[in-house]
Amino acid sequence: LDFFVLLPWLLVLINVLVSIPFLTLFERKVLGYIQSRKGPNKVSYLGLLQPITDGAKLVLKELGTPSMANILLFWVSPLVSFLLMVLAWVLFPSPFLYFSFNLGVVFFLCIASLQVYTLLGSGWGSNSKYALLGSIRGAAQTISYEVSLILVIFFPCSLEFSFNFFSFLNKSFSYFFILLPIFLIWFVSCLAETNRAPFDFAEGESELVSGFNIEFAAFEFACLFLSEYGNILLMSFFTALFFFPTSFLFFVFVGSFFSFCFVWARGCLPRFRYDLLMNMAWKLFLPMSLFFLFLILV
Repeated sequence: LDFFVLLPWLLVLINVLVSIPFLTLFERKVLGYIQSRKGPNKVSYLGLLQPITDGAKLVLKELGTPSMANILLFWVSPLVSFLLMVLAWVLFPSPFLYFSFNLGVVFFLCIASLQVYTLLGSGWGSNSKYALLGSIRGAAQTISYEVSLILVIFFPCSLEFSFNFFSFLNKSFSYFFILLPIFLIWFVSCLAETNRAPFDFAEGESELVSGFNIEFAAFEFACLFLSEYGNILLMSFFTALFFFPTSFLFFVFVGSFFSFCFVWARGCLPRFRYDLLMNMAWKLFLPMSLFFLFLILV
């Protein structure tokens, strides 16, 4: 009986872990065509096995720890980051999951806030100036945009009168046109929350080499990599769920489209300035979110 209860969760998690490598292949292909070049096309047909070989290379490489690193933080942070991503996917409202969590949205916000500690732990544990600067940047950015993200997430929940993800499925109307300005704030905040271009200041190649993950390799880097792309997929599908709450199949299609939008933004937009990013969070998004929330409550 216990196995059949866990089977739907395992199916969702296996699908996520399989889709993440192919999301990276899709990203490299799209970026290639945006830049008028080919993406991976050598390994098997059209490069379809490229993510499998990349994953095998990361898993089979020798594990290493910098001599001056804080070993506990260095090893635990990537694992906790990966586990938090997996825990967030437990909330995914699949029709195969016979489970309803009335405060699922609140639980998701708790998990999202804990990701900051893994970011800081990765940079601090590496004991490298580049990693530390990248983690401090990323943590400040994530905390700043979480404030507006929390306020924005209350808009669809207040219209739905529920914090349960399952209540957003199988609706005959969409909140997108009602909440268009809120949707724009949400999507930009999702880009900043997941440290994606044009807001990828935690991994600024030009000034921080690779940012908070510069000292990580092999399995530890794979955990950070899976966590980042797993969160991108998660935020894409939650975007579809909150602003396009219709049937499950349409929700999956729209979520896949927003995953493409994350890649599209990376290929088309130049990197933002860090001070402008923080100003936008505190001086634009936060007042606008509070103003619109006041209008809805009144």
